[in-house]
Amino acid sequence: MSGAKPFAIAKSLVWEAYKDVKANRGAAGVDGQLLQQFEQRLGPNLYRIWNRLSSGSYFPPAVKGVAIPKKSGGERILGIPTVSDRIAQTVVKNIFEPLVEPIFQ
Repeated sequence: MSGAKPFAIAKSLVWEAYKDVKANRGAAGVDGQLLQQFEQRLGPNLYRIWNRLSSGSYFPPAVKGVAIPKKSGGERILGIPTVSDRIAQTVVKNIFEPLVEPIFQ
């Protein structure tokens, strides 16, 4: 049996996604973890994201719902993903965007 992962995702893509998420900052998700807390175990956290994405076993956690008031009255719910999920989403975006962008131009 081969030790190869089903999805060839370079670890550098996870690192670049982390840097993008760090630059955008953002609030804690449903797990309450801030970026600074995620960074306390940065290596193991990034490895876990890479391992789950590349093995096909990544499942996103729930998102935190936050009510945002509308100018016209009422409110809309904004979903805030966890730090880990924002990094995972950025990895996937960075892989797929160059592939599909030409189709939609």
